[in-house]
Amino acid sequence: MDWGMKNRLSRLIKSDGHCMFLPIDHGYFQGPTRKLEKPGETIKPLVSYADGLFVTRGVLRACVDPANSPPLILRMSGGTSVVGKDLANEAITTSIEEAIRLNVAAVGMSIFIGSDYEHESLVNLGELVNVCEDYGIPVMAVTAVGKELEKRDARYLSLCCRIAAEFGAKVVKTYWCENLDKVVNGCPVPIVMAGGPKCDTELEVFEFVHDGMQKGAIGLNLGRNVWQHDHPVAMMKALRSIIHEDASVKDAQDIFAEEAGA
Repeated sequence: MDWGMKNRLSRLIKSDGHCMFLPIDHGYFQGPTRKLEKPGETIKPLVSYADGLFVTRGVLRACVDPANSPPLILRMSGGTSVVGKDLANEAITTSIEEAIRLNVAAVGMSIFIGSDYEHESLVNLGELVNVCEDYGIPVMAVTAVGKELEKRDARYLSLCCRIAAEFGAKVVKTYWCENLDKVVNGCPVPIVMAGGPKCDTELEVFEFVHDGMQKGAIGLNLGRNVWQHDHPVAMMKALRSIIHEDASVKDAQDIFAEEAGA
């Protein structure tokens, strides 16, 4: 691996081999989703606890302080919305020149295995990896499922993650599932867990994150279960304790309760 590629990955994945990314790219297909109407205000108290920020170029330029930003993962794909016919019909919407201009540590895009647009999304991934390898920029593949959340089982996600790695992704973002170790063991590059729809309680979040870390994930790329929570800073601190301090679920709950004043 080239020095530049290693350096960028080391900015995102800390010396303990773990990472906690904060995604705020949801608006590229959801619009002004709840608590992300003003992204700059939402993330201001959170960025110091994030190892990386997953963001679109528009929100990055408009809402993120260039003097106070964690390493960046730039969203490169899009082209559909929640009111359109098919969320899987994405294309590459941002250039490599833009990624370089914005001094990103990595780029990210979605793939839609099993959808009508599987071929297009995988070709997009291959082409993005091709150009990013020329500049030493790692690619994070996101195993998206559109509106079909029932697909999130170990067999399906193992297929998705392995294909993403085969195409050259350096990191894969996927969902937690039962038997996540099977997914991790079949993927030769690191896996970070997505949050998916907002959970009903913080305990649910702590439990799946702890389980996933025990089963081989290296960290998180989780947004709504943090910034849509009534106590987002407390969530960030509690989750960081699981990711970087090997805290138990109970330890995380105690940290959350103390920070939230519960």
